[in-house]
Amino acid sequence: MPSVTGIDDDVPSKGYGVLGLGSSNHDGVRGESGTGTGVVGRSFYGNGAQFITQAGIGVISSSHSGYGVRANSDTYIGVYGISGGSVGMYGHSNSTVGVLGTSYGSIGMYGRSYVSSGTGVVGYCANGTGVAGFSDNSYGIYGHSTTGYAAYLEGNVRITGTLQKGGGQFKIDHPLDPANKYLSHSFVESPDMKNVYDGVVALDNNGEAEIELPDWFSALNKDFRYQLTAIGAPGPNLYIAEKISDTTTSNKNNNSRFRVAGGTSGMEVSWQVTGIRKDPWANANRIEVEEEKPDKERGYYLHPDLYGQAEKSGISHLLFPKEKQELIINVKKPNL
Repeated sequence: MPSVTGIDDDVPSKGYGVLGLGSSNHDGVRGESGTGTGVVGRSFYGNGAQFITQAGIGVISSSHSGYGVRANSDTYIGVYGISGGSVGMYGHSNSTVGVLGTSYGSIGMYGRSYVSSGTGVVGYCANGTGVAGFSDNSYGIYGHSTTGYAAYLEGNVRITGTLQKGGGQFKIDHPLDPANKYLSHSFVESPDMKNVYDGVVALDNNGEAEIELPDWFSALNKDFRYQLTAIGAPGPNLYIAEKISDTTTSNKNNNSRFRVAGGTSGMEVSWQVTGIRKDPWANANRIEVEEEKPDKERGYYLHPDLYGQAEKSGISHLLFPKEKQELIINVKKPNL
């Protein structure tokens, strides 16, 4: 049986079953247990437990080997943190996870800010990972925005796998009017893992030139293609007198070169060479130019609006249904 039982039968008065008040630095209520639960709060309609502080910490929970805080909910929010001016919920760990959210059917952890310029979830680490996302067979991290960016990354980005995208560009402050304009360029696309190299060379007295490439060139590339353009005067007889060898040797620059001939002394020639990657990663991850959609994705589109289809026909709706998005958007603020 419990050591202390408190019951308030006067429901309309909204009284307290147990009220603990502590003065100075003493605890208002303290619960300890050797193997069970120190304090259990249960409510069928209201708050199971409510902790209020004017200036300090509402709840302090500590564990030497188990959970500092564990909250379960069958149909609603396991843990909800709110703050008028600071941090709604803060998790700290010296050796493992500060805050862990788990869900077997919906959202493991949800962060929301009611300020238009606020942040729902912030992850920070001085020397490690600020936010980590993992998934066994879907997305480790999913971001969606109706009018803005689904993700905004300020700083360098490193991707060890394949980057798939609908398009690509760089966007910078316009060099001629950086305060008022942007300048954008689209990426150059290819069905192959193609590398492009170019330069300008002056021909020698014999109308020839040897272009020396980095020593790693032949080790990285294969299937070379060449373009030659004379500058300042016609060069109808320009040609590749010696190709780049596909064979890789240990001798520095032994194969990473080609020779141009058929010009005149002093002629400038613009050259371009392309190659297809043949390094181990590229060989193991060739791009499949055309592929059938998986069964579950058939009938769905990456950009349904461009094909006159409804929004519900989008891949994003399939992977992250509108019902789940609405569940997140419509999470109500509990009456604390």
